[in-house]
Amino acid sequence: VANTGFLSLCAHGRVTGLAVEAGAALSHVTSVCGGRTLRKGSRCLGVAGEQLSRHLHRLLLESPREPSVLQALTKKALTRLKEQCCYVSLDYERDLWERGSHRPARFQTPDGHWITLGKERFCCPEPLFRPELLHHSCPGLHQLAGQSLRTVPDHARRHMLGNIVLSGGSSMFPGFPERMCLELNFLFRGAGVHVEVLANPKRGTAAWAGGSMAASLTSFQHTWMTKGEYQEHGAEYVHTKF
Repeated sequence: VANTGFLSLCAHGRVTGLAVEAGAALSHVTSVCGGRTLRKGSRCLGVAGEQLSRHLHRLLLESPREPSVLQALTKKALTRLKEQCCYVSLDYERDLWERGSHRPARFQTPDGHWITLGKERFCCPEPLFRPELLHHSCPGLHQLAGQSLRTVPDHARRHMLGNIVLSGGSSMFPGFPERMCLELNFLFRGAGVHVEVLANPKRGTAAWAGGSMAASLTSFQHTWMTKGEYQEHGAEYVHTKF
């Protein structure tokens, strides 16, 4: 058992840094220092891929286009639509109110119908940064990252600011890394450091890749819980072992 934030850092060749994970069910921010997860620096956001898919469906149904086609969209088709057509805006307010600031996109459903997306393309992932759009009262993912970084001791924070890694399928939206970098640099303006955000093209499965790497290390072998230990102590032993 290992923390997914730590594993995401491992996939990027790091053992110290801030992991910003946007997955299917939840989004997380985790501070890791020397391979150890800092619990007081962990944050969770209840906005992720599944919520964004439902949000996209609602946005499309509010438009006057192809209502019967939209009603018939399967969860799988909706996910593919989201992944192929949506992106994160670098200036949400401008794109929302200025005509011509965004291009429409077309998507063909499995049964051959076409759906045209307009502002839904960038409105769909915006709740990651503005959870209030889904009636959540918590801060956005960038603000949670800022909170997490501020819990880190001063001497380690500067190093962490240069080692912020993204992971999870919902971090794959075009524009997501740039927006995260933009927001964090704004939050830490005046700190005398430029925030770097690392976005590996394969970050959607970074935790799995990091798990494979970590499990192969000799230093990791002593952290296994053996079958004998499980049989002797039961499943609860996992909390003692880890």
